[in-house]
Amino acid sequence: MASGKVNHGPNILVFSTEKISDPAIDMAGLLKLHYPPTVYTIPVPCSSAIKPKWILHALEQGFDGVFIAADGTDCPYGESCTEKTGELVSRTMEMMKEKGLDTARLKMAAICSVCSEAFVKHVKSFSQYLSQSSN
Repeated sequence: MASGKVNHGPNILVFSTEKISDPAIDMAGLLKLHYPPTVYTIPVPCSSAIKPKWILHALEQGFDGVFIAADGTDCPYGESCTEKTGELVSRTMEMMKEKGLDTARLKMAAICSVCSEAFVKHVKSFSQYLSQSSN
């Protein structure tokens, strides 16, 4: 590469939830489960509180993909978290289409507090997809 920068794969921003998916992500590190070094996490209290403009901003600022490690039915803040998070993803994808962005650059999956292996599998698969789609 001319710039001298080593490319370790696509940059992925992960919105993780403090009480549910964050512990799983931390445990992945403790268990030495490897996933791409270009995965960055931002903890949020609840996945339904993520704003579509945050996702769009991340994509416009150079992230190749955004992954929402959602609470699912385990959310301590409300029973409608799953529906609200699904609605925000749908709304964001509509906004992405309007901007000409590939909606496959946004992925969501429910990650429980002990689902370290599932998290690693999801981000590896997402990273591989993003790598293939950028070539």
